[in-house]
Amino acid sequence: MVWGARTLDKLIASPREALDVFDFELVMHEKVPPAHYGYMASGVDDEVTLRANREGFVKFQLRPRRLVDVSTLDLRMELFGETYPSPIVLAPTGSNRAFHEDGELAVARAARKGDHLQVLSTVATASIEDAIEARGRAVWFQLYPTNKWEVAHGLVKRAEKAGVQTVVITVDVLARQNWETLYRLRRTDKRDCAACHGLDLSSFVRRKPNFDGLDIAGIVSTGATNITWDFVRRLRDAVQARLVLKGLMTAEDSQLAVDNGLDGIIVSNHGGRAEDSGRSTIDALPAIVAAVDGRIPILVDSGFRRGTDIVKALALGARAVCIGRPYLWGLGAFGQPGVERVLDLLTQETRAVMMQVGAPALKHLTPALVRRA
Repeated sequence: MVWGARTLDKLIASPREALDVFDFELVMHEKVPPAHYGYMASGVDDEVTLRANREGFVKFQLRPRRLVDVSTLDLRMELFGETYPSPIVLAPTGSNRAFHEDGELAVARAARKGDHLQVLSTVATASIEDAIEARGRAVWFQLYPTNKWEVAHGLVKRAEKAGVQTVVITVDVLARQNWETLYRLRRTDKRDCAACHGLDLSSFVRRKPNFDGLDIAGIVSTGATNITWDFVRRLRDAVQARLVLKGLMTAEDSQLAVDNGLDGIIVSNHGGRAEDSGRSTIDALPAIVAAVDGRIPILVDSGFRRGTDIVKALALGARAVCIGRPYLWGLGAFGQPGVERVLDLLTQETRAVMMQVGAPALKHLTPALVRRA
């Protein structure tokens, strides 16, 4: 973040001192081991997409309307019959105990305090049962299908048994990517990473409690190079949960999602971690909204750091916005209180922007309030 004055030699000492979410990243960088920080921070190759996700918001300008009564604001967001007081969703992120000993359970408790929707990753370091207990309300479960149908089916059935009603299938993890930031920082980490948890896939999966009891022999990827629309239809027929696809970036695939009976989609480029396409999600969003035409809800993630980012996406047609790295910064810096403060800051900024553009409720955030620069 180069456009704001920062005292880099004096980091915040408590969550309350933070003026924005970026303040937490600096503290996390100091507290979290280099390899773990690199795992969180990495994009792919030249990290063009990682930067594009931030730069994309500059291409869209808000068009504030005046003389609108915004003395009372309504940020309530409804999804599949459930209402939340905020459109800010906690995206699925893996291995949270790498950043703080309480991991996903600290995130769940922070989500509970603000009653935010939380999506738990397949490769979380907390089980779906423990996350729901900590959250105090059913979470969504993100599914890495792997290359074995039996594992994918077993993961979803376990989630359903725990009370999950919505499963998010991630479809954009195919190749083993070159996370240079991770690999370079891991070289500077003085710990023996392999001695702790190993670097091969089988060792990685065995440490993830959601795989307990499943036969993981033969898994070659948490993603699935063999996943097709046939897999989606097969899973649709085999489970009761709603299915949402995460990782779509084109109008064509979004139309196919509707045609194949999906319940929702998340416009996502995996925060720049899946491929270095150079295209931001905010750039992709308008065409996808037009293709879906209101038939299923659209969520969006990747690169959201400010209330202005969130309001732009909601005005362009997203039902909710998912954040990932910002709450990990808070987690790595201060644990649960850090996550809570990140969510509070983003909510405060979103409220302020809604007031300034003349939108007393989410329904008033319409495309007319945004123009492409």
